[in-house]
Order: sequence, then C-alpha cells, then structure tokens
Amino acid sequence: MTTVLEVDQLTKNFGGLAAVSNVSMEFRQGELIGLIGPNGAGKTTTFNLLTGVYTPSEGTVRALNANNEMEVINGVAPYKINQLGLTRTFQNIRLFADMTVLQNVMIAMHGEQSNSLWSSLFRTKAFYDNEEMMATKAYDLLKLFKLEGLAEEKAKNLAYGQQRHLEIIRALATEPKIIFLDEPAAGMNPAETQELTEMIDFIRHEFDLTIVLIEHDMGLVMDICERIYVLEYGRLIFEGTSKEAQNDPTVIQAYLGGEA
Repeated sequence: MTTVLEVDQLTKNFGGLAAVSNVSMEFRQGELIGLIGPNGAGKTTTFNLLTGVYTPSEGTVRALNANNEMEVINGVAPYKINQLGLTRTFQNIRLFADMTVLQNVMIAMHGEQSNSLWSSLFRTKAFYDNEEMMATKAYDLLKLFKLEGLAEEKAKNLAYGQQRHLEIIRALATEPKIIFLDEPAAGMNPAETQELTEMIDFIRHEFDLTIVLIEHDMGLVMDICERIYVLEYGRLIFEGTSKEAQNDPTVIQAYLGGEA
C-alpha cells in the first residue's frame, strides 16, 4: 500500500512540558488506524501537529503531494495541508449552526472551487454555475449518507448523532486522502455508536481513503481498526493489531486498566 503520511521523531514542547515526544508513525492508503491512550497522552496534540494547528518543536511530518512525492509539511498553514488531502473533525462539533445542512457541506468545497474576485463581486454566470455545481455535489454526498431530506434544515436543529455525521460528511467534501476523526463517538448512545461504526467502515471502502481515529470507545476501536498506535505521556508505547493491543502487557497496564 502507498504511504500517504510519514511521521518521524515528532516532538512538541509547551514550555518545559513535552506533550508529544519522539513519535514515529506511518499511514498507508486505505488503512483504518486507531490512536488511543489515556487522557493527557498527547492524542489530540498529535492530530494538531499533523494538520498544521501546531508546528512541531522537533521531528518531521511528510505528506504525499499531487506529484506522488513526500513533501515536508512542518509549519505549513492548515488550509494548505488541507489542500494536500489531510482533513479532520474535532472533539467538539464545529458546524455552522445557523447555516443549512447543504450549506455546511458546500462551504467545505470553496477551498478547491473558489470563484474569482470578479465573479464573486459581480455575480457573473461563472459564479452561479460554480455555486450550482457545488450544491449538486454537496447534495449527492448527503444522499449517499441518507441525509438529503435534511438538506435545507439548519444544522443546529439536527439530532446529536446527525450533527456528528454531518461533520464527517463536510470533511469528505474536501476530497481528502486522510481523514482524522477526533473522538467521533463521544456523547453517543449505543445505537448511534453502531451507526457511526457502519458509517466509518462504509467511508473507508467507498472512498478508498485512510482513516485515523482517536476514540475512547474500545469496542468501536477494536471492531474496525486494523492497526493501533498507543500513546502514554506523549510517547509511543505500542504499534500493532487490535488483537495484539488487547493482549499486550504494556497497553493493559497503561490504558486498559489491568495488571501487566
């Protein structure tokens, strides 16, 4: 499988605290990977480093670019990293609450399908053609996930699970190579979690992209993730399959709460 992202000795210091320390990982096309660890282990900080929210203190992050070459993305602005095909969701839902479901998906497309200043100011035919194209594409995405009936509903009026689904659909609208999901099952009941599990599995196969998942629901992680990375105090302590993780003494002691 093609490597789409490489992480080499990644470190992030905040003052005297190393939130992430010497972490090396590799993500390949089409994989579904779990990133787990106890609270404060550095999981979200790692996501922030990989998506440009933070700049690494040390180490290197390389992403596959349009020329099929690995490009260093240390210090690159988040919108440029997004254009390279890396996108994410957040622990706290970040939808545009007073915009419609359709508009929330369309807004994610403007990075690639932006109108010129001239067409935007004067509302030329090219402007309306472009907006219509994005609306059609956004509607088709909603239809794929059976949310087309809510296209004109304001995002704030959706049920919690639907809002989570919409956030993931909006991320897909950027046509990513990798999607980072930060605790997507947080706050969900068992039925919603099962729907989310099916959605993630569907996305992985339908879009042939890499999914990296931070999640505390171990049932979800162990059910769908092929490989797992485990962090503790900012350090990588394990890499392997879900089955190996469940039986690894270091993981059991550090995260799962048992005895080594």
